[in-house]
Amino acid sequence: MASQLRGNDLRQLGFPEGRAIGLALAQLQRKHLKKLSQTHQLTLLKDLLANPQTYLTHLDWSHTAAALLPAPSRHIALAERKEYSVFGAEHIEQGAIHQMETAMKLPVTVAGALMPDAHHGYGLPIGGVLATDNAVIPYAVGVDIGCRMALSVFALPPRHLEQRVQEFRKLLLEYTKFGGRDVFRRGQHLDHAVLSRDEFRDIPFLRNKLDTAASQIGSSGGGNHFVEWGVVDITDPTNELGVPVGQYLGLLSHSGSRGLGASIANHYTKLAQDTCQLPAEARHLAWLDLDTEAGQEYWAAMNLAGDYASACHHQIHHRLAKALGERPLGKVENHHNFAWKEHLATGQEVVVHRKGATPAGAGVLGIIPGSMTAPGFIVRGRGEASSLSSASHGAGRQMSRTRAKQELGEAEMRRYLQQHGVVLIGGGLDEAPQAYKDIRQVMQSQTELVDVLGSFTPRIVRMEGGV
Repeated sequence: MASQLRGNDLRQLGFPEGRAIGLALAQLQRKHLKKLSQTHQLTLLKDLLANPQTYLTHLDWSHTAAALLPAPSRHIALAERKEYSVFGAEHIEQGAIHQMETAMKLPVTVAGALMPDAHHGYGLPIGGVLATDNAVIPYAVGVDIGCRMALSVFALPPRHLEQRVQEFRKLLLEYTKFGGRDVFRRGQHLDHAVLSRDEFRDIPFLRNKLDTAASQIGSSGGGNHFVEWGVVDITDPTNELGVPVGQYLGLLSHSGSRGLGASIANHYTKLAQDTCQLPAEARHLAWLDLDTEAGQEYWAAMNLAGDYASACHHQIHHRLAKALGERPLGKVENHHNFAWKEHLATGQEVVVHRKGATPAGAGVLGIIPGSMTAPGFIVRGRGEASSLSSASHGAGRQMSRTRAKQELGEAEMRRYLQQHGVVLIGGGLDEAPQAYKDIRQVMQSQTELVDVLGSFTPRIVRMEGGV
């Protein structure tokens, strides 16, 4: 075992006074680094000191490398606020407006829009859409990278839900898993090509994330994530699903990239904040330049997390369709909490962040959910330039989770669900339908953004918890 290096040893190498010394010494206490000879440790530290930029995405040394960067290069002032579009302003709280206005002051910002379901979040508000120039903002993507909606439409009459409630309830209990610990046991997992992706090997930060991803695949997160049976009502005969007008049994799921996405978001947000220091009100909007190694790594990791989220939904729908003994007539899937490279009407390529906003390019299909007791809507995007080809991703909260728990009662929520003919498995007061905005008002605020092809009305809902 190597003898222990001390602060003076690092100072002699040329380490500046400050947190870089403490971070480096702390790293050297990690088991796999502690085994290195002192000569090897010193050689590694010399290279780190000489080339901190090359270590910015290193699993062990990213934070130390960031602390070694010259301070002036990490301080960035905000610019004059650019104009942006707001849809359904009367439904949007002031906190979300303030966050959007701050985002529009970033020097990398090109354009923006705020959706009618917007509410306060971290960095970019939920419902915020932001276009930037060659820069990606991890917290403008969000923690639950690639969170998405997926709908399967089955050629079964909706009366099945009323006649076989316990059977459909049992299917959800048996074939869905929620939260961090309730996952499929060994032998129950389904394999998927996403688990063999090169990114798990090529990106240093992801090398120890594969086991968690493999254990959680096919499951759903907590919070507002759900899997539910309901009634699909197709109203537009020209719908791209190819499903005739009428009512059908539907399966709708909402979930994201689980622990994999959260770890990617947190790691690269810290890295961005270390290398792109902004004023306090904008600190969660720190970005990574896409011309840097860190920016390219995050972009690859973000896309991996998005594909992983999609794989989880595919497995959820596959399990339940197989148990039901049916193949879907049609499917709709769309995601949010993501960044896309797109072109503005001017021809400029930008990075469009949609944090809790649905892609609504011309002809693009999506589903915008309501609440447990309100319908969601199957939509076709209209490609509206002023919204950056985006629409809301749901009804949006009108009560914070804390306020919902304080003001609503369990008995009150259960009565409300019963009045609307909804069976709930799990869930809590923070997800009570009364905590959400009126989806019909939200949809009325975005008629220029999407066309409605049909609806989905929940009947049997499963969320985290419940047996």
